Amino acid sequence: MASENKPSRPHFRTSYVSSVISISLVLFLLGLLGIFLFEGKKISAYVKENIQLTILMKENVSEPEIEIITRLLKNSPFVKSANFISADSAAKSLQQDLGGENFIDFIGYNPLSASIDVKLKSEYANPDSVARFKQIVMENKMVEEVVYKQHQVETIDKNLRSGSLIILAFGGLLLLISIALINNTIRLVVYSDRFLIRSMQLVGATRGFIMRPFLLKGLYQGLWAGILACLMLGGALYFGYSKIEGLSQTIDKSMYYYLFPAVIICGILFSLLSTFFSVRRFLRLKSELIYL
Repeated sequence: MASENKPSRPHFRTSYVSSVISISLVLFLLGLLGIFLFEGKKISAYVKENIQLTILMKENVSEPEIEIITRLLKNSPFVKSANFISADSAAKSLQQDLGGENFIDFIGYNPLSASIDVKLKSEYANPDSVARFKQIVMENKMVEEVVYKQHQVETIDKNLRSGSLIILAFGGLLLLISIALINNTIRLVVYSDRFLIRSMQLVGATRGFIMRPFLLKGLYQGLWAGILACLMLGGALYFGYSKIEGLSQTIDKSMYYYLFPAVIICGILFSLLSTFFSVRRFLRLKSELIYL
């Protein structure tokens, strides 16, 4: 009778391999979500740091004075870049935009004033901070006006916030689904050994003694699933690099040092916790329910 209740070796291997593959697929999806979250922050910073503000200087301000202000802005903790644009340079740029037509000869003078093009750091490129920056700059008597697209700043900030909330909500939902799928997968594997668990209880084995081999198997199961998921993520990224031009320069390679260990750790933790609760459930199961 004992040989009838004991699962065969091929059946054990099949269930073990299928469980590892199932867990690795779930971890692969979580890894992809991690890449989107990591790179989404980078894309958000890139968009914000390309919002340009133009500081228009008064006509009586000399170029050396403007260069001093430019250097002060560059050394500011909330400014990413500041470039001085002379009146002559602004005129040449406008002339190119007009198709080479010399508007200065037509008007008789250069109506453009010297300016400073400023881009703020991402953490300061939001509507409140930009408005505060404008207020501080306007206190300088040499500044005529600070020009920027206020509506664009507000729209970008709103869209990025909405996108972040959607990604976080989707990530939370995917995490819950992943935990449920891993838990059900491991529960089925433990269910196939329920008679073995009952036999060990009948001969007087303690709960810790019964749980130990299952937890060890769960640890290796999560480890192999995490490694397999990392290999699939690496293959997906390599495929993306070969098909999408410039993707390798866009994705920060330091992400791998955080993402891959996190995937493996998640695989081990999910597997261990699911194994623990599944075995505990069958240890508490009444004898008449074990055949259901």
